[in-house]
Amino acid sequence: MEWEWVFQPWPWFVAGPIIGLFVPALLLAGNKPFGIASNLRHLCSAVAPGRVEFFRYDWRARGGWNLSFLCGIVLGAFVAVTWMGSADVAISARTREALTTLGLHDLTGMAPRELFGWPAVLTVKGFVSIVVGGVLVGFGAAYAGGCTSGHAITGLADRQLPSLLAVAGFFAGGLAATHWILPLVFLW
Repeated sequence: MEWEWVFQPWPWFVAGPIIGLFVPALLLAGNKPFGIASNLRHLCSAVAPGRVEFFRYDWRARGGWNLSFLCGIVLGAFVAVTWMGSADVAISARTREALTTLGLHDLTGMAPRELFGWPAVLTVKGFVSIVVGGVLVGFGAAYAGGCTSGHAITGLADRQLPSLLAVAGFFAGGLAATHWILPLVFLW
């Protein structure tokens, strides 16, 4: 089939530059912001604009593009999973070994079911990973003024010092969680 290459995973040296070209394209299209973290605020402003001062602003002027971008991500993911191939994810042998060492054994999906699922919320591992981790990620994205992709792709491309500091903090936090915090929680 002529279009078979579209349905296969693309190498990093093709996908990376395509993602990187979005920043200059957005700048040429009128300096549109690129990010997802602010969409929750835009949605709250659209649904309940008068109740909380933080949500009282013109979300159409500030968030219309980002909400369209979010809808495009959801639609693109649906199209990719439904018509463009399987959702099978291959976890490397080294990662499987590390997760097994931490006490996770069901590695059949995209995430360990022992850790991510409704029954897991009632365990210490699951509660810390899902609830505490989710609150920290949400708070961190709000406090940093954006998420990892927003800072790393747009902020660094725009040579913003706060984005450089945020990305360094994201990496330091990720390394600390991977090597020190998660082993303590999982092996406890």
